[in-house]
Amino acid sequence: MRYQTIKEKIRQNYGNLPGNQKKIADFVIDHFDQIPFRNVQQISQSTGTSVATIVRFAQRIGFSGFSELREEIASTLQGHLQGSALFPLIDQEELARNTLTLVANQEITNINQTLAQIEMANFHLVVDEILKAKRVYTMGLGISNLLCQILAYQLNQVGIDAHPFRHDYSYFSEQLLPLNKNDLIVAFSFPPYSVETIETARIARERGIKLIALTNRDSSPVTPYCLVNLCVRSENMLFTNSFSAISVLINAISTECAVKNKSRAEVTATEIDRMMFAQKNIMS
Repeated sequence: MRYQTIKEKIRQNYGNLPGNQKKIADFVIDHFDQIPFRNVQQISQSTGTSVATIVRFAQRIGFSGFSELREEIASTLQGHLQGSALFPLIDQEELARNTLTLVANQEITNINQTLAQIEMANFHLVVDEILKAKRVYTMGLGISNLLCQILAYQLNQVGIDAHPFRHDYSYFSEQLLPLNKNDLIVAFSFPPYSVETIETARIARERGIKLIALTNRDSSPVTPYCLVNLCVRSENMLFTNSFSAISVLINAISTECAVKNKSRAEVTATEIDRMMFAQKNIMS
């Protein structure tokens, strides 16, 4: 069973799960790499649910019980991580010395876990959808608004017509009006999950506009409206989301777009160089 298949099973069944089983689903997805090392009693305590509920949850998503679910996760996780080029964490003794090291270690963990959990088929699907879209629009509020501007900027640098949704006098849903089925939206949705972003994603789905999400888990509120989502770890010491791993993913998406359409990227780079050279001559 592929690494992402279990998560996909959970995602497909999530809407039909009772509330207490949804707690278990969220816990499994958020602590996927820890499940093989926890017994059913520990998960019961962490989720505030009964052992019987955990067993029923496992059966609901296609397993005979929790033991089979845990064994399957352990097997797929081991296979996924073998050979992964994850860079080492900072030494734990050094970690205790200062805040800078502590924060750096958290960011490295976020990047490592993001690399481990992203299904490459989904990554390439995202890139392909961006390349074939007539126009790409990026959407997000809060820190996600900054990130969506960065993605739009980088896509423009490699020859893709990309525009961030503005966060000013109009709602995101109003800015959907000029879009059609040839366009694509890339939504950034991280806790506490903007209601405006989720509602706009729902409307886009109703209108047949493709939407891709960068979010922190497969069960986030925006995922039911997405063609595909990429999950990024955003744990932070502060009361906000870290964006180191998100920045890595943005850069990777833009770079892969350039690699897959070199001619478009080269034409754009040449034109940018020409304009910069002309501007330099005017200023001198």
